Amino acid sequence: MLVVTGTGTGVGKTVVTAAVAALAAARGSRVAVVKPAQTGVGPHDPGDLDDVRRLAGVSDLHEHHRLPDPLSPAAAARRAGRAAPDLAASADRVRHLAGDRDLVVVEGAGGLLVRFDEDGATIADLARAAGASVLLVVDPGLGALNHTALTLEAMANRGLPLAGVVIGAWPGQPDLACRSNVRDLETLAARPLAGALPAGSGRLEAAEFLLAARQGLGPSLGGAFDAADFRRASD
Repeated sequence: MLVVTGTGTGVGKTVVTAAVAALAAARGSRVAVVKPAQTGVGPHDPGDLDDVRRLAGVSDLHEHHRLPDPLSPAAAARRAGRAAPDLAASADRVRHLAGDRDLVVVEGAGGLLVRFDEDGATIADLARAAGASVLLVVDPGLGALNHTALTLEAMANRGLPLAGVVIGAWPGQPDLACRSNVRDLETLAARPLAGALPAGSGRLEAAEFLLAARQGLGPSLGGAFDAADFRRASD
């Protein structure tokens, strides 16, 4: 079981989730993708799981809560006059899915400690309750190191195992900060990068996306990304 979180919103969590699912499905695994809380979309609007379906071709998709305002799940529920998402119930549903799937991928909302309910439950609590490893998606640019260090420290304090750090959108022309951050991100994680997906991957067709996923994710995630080659090219 894998929980995908990020150092913030807009860092590429959905694309990385789709890439992990696409590689798993391509090798014949039974894979389910879960979005415990989808915010910022209306009742009939496409959400993150629609992007996963389009990119990865996976149809075993589960959205537990949907709220219209682009806020944390707790705040969005409060504004909508609805009960906040029940993370304990989501964890139970995820564990049930894992009983007969080869892989369950859970995409969080925002970052690791975004509030899901009024008691302060977060995606970190779901990961711990479900016994999942956490895949951290980061932005490679200025500010990435601080955000990544804080997230990794929060994970370590909660005893959450790290499945790897993935750059969610590597620019075609990386600036000095992006190139310099590659080695420092690996230092923070105490391991090589688990992948780097090219910016714009979410706009690809499914066949092209599968190729990008194979090239952009490392062997631990089913791909062929070579962290050492990427590091050398970034120097």
